[in-house]
Amino acid sequence: MNAFGVIFSHIQNENIDALARKRTVASVPFGGRYRLIDFALSNIVSADIVNVGVIAQKNYQSLMDHVGSGKDWDLSRRNGGLLVFPPFGNYKSDFLYGNRLSSLKSIIGYLTKVKEDVAVLMDCDSVNTVDLTDAMEQHLATNADITMVYVKDKNYDLIDHLQFETDENNRITNATIYKEEKEGSKVGINIWIINRRLLLSLIDDAIQYNQESFEQDIIMKNYKTLKVYGYEYNGIYMHISSMENYFKNNMSLLDYNVRKSLFQQDNHRIYTKVRDSTPTRYGMDAKVENSFIADGCEIEGKVVNSILFRGVKVGKGTVIKNSILMQDTIIGNNVKLNCVITDKNVTIRDRNDLAGCEKLPYYLSKNTMV
Repeated sequence: MNAFGVIFSHIQNENIDALARKRTVASVPFGGRYRLIDFALSNIVSADIVNVGVIAQKNYQSLMDHVGSGKDWDLSRRNGGLLVFPPFGNYKSDFLYGNRLSSLKSIIGYLTKVKEDVAVLMDCDSVNTVDLTDAMEQHLATNADITMVYVKDKNYDLIDHLQFETDENNRITNATIYKEEKEGSKVGINIWIINRRLLLSLIDDAIQYNQESFEQDIIMKNYKTLKVYGYEYNGIYMHISSMENYFKNNMSLLDYNVRKSLFQQDNHRIYTKVRDSTPTRYGMDAKVENSFIADGCEIEGKVVNSILFRGVKVGKGTVIKNSILMQDTIIGNNVKLNCVITDKNVTIRDRNDLAGCEKLPYYLSKNTMV
């Protein structure tokens, strides 16, 4: 099936405001060396999709720096490849578009020119390994107009996502906006497969009638007249919608079974930008227990149940527990950290003692010194 991808890099920024204040949600760091957009891009290239557009809104410098030309995902190509669309709109209110439909309106020229027949639209506020090849095969087999990827809710915090019911063939028979947790609910994870010409027609109607919501004005108003199907995803799924579940989902990587499910699938790899750092150096008194350590770190103290990104330095006599230290964080000597998240380039000087809790981790923003 000829398909192209469109990634919304900015949707859900407000849900993790602290992490996305100086970056778009797509470039939020995760798991020691990755960004959230890595999982969306990896899903796409694993399905042999080589034409991908990423819609940016604001604060997208770190996103541009991370994805570059797309070569780390084999998307640096003469024809197609990776395109990043900066903010653009015909009206002042559209310039910093805040939803999917206005974002799609801004790239209607691109949607018109691409040669592929099917569009794969997705947010990148989650960690998952959706098999888009299988989903597209179902889309073709059912002759669907739209296919929505969903999970059966297991406390994923998917409030305001689409919730729906299906018949025995997985065709959607009822759709609402999800407002409360109900065991076994079928809830969309904001990945859609839709025929390109139909998408253009729906966007054109939305422009004429001044419609604003992709879910309400495109899906909910048309599921009875169009062939809209669900595709169930049963793999690992981590939704990043708050600082609490950002912390919880990162820390879940300390479980070997979670890491294996996410990173060791035979036909599905997670790609990211290659930094070519030196190996991590462990000092004579260093002690590391049950931790996820990226390359380029220097560890002189004790690290327990923690995730260290690239280039983190831990001083002598320092004890770090249950914490997430992002790229190039520098920790002085005799420091104690528990349930702490440091953003990039944070410096914590000697003899500091900082602690949070799992539901409210202590967070230090980018370039902070304490």
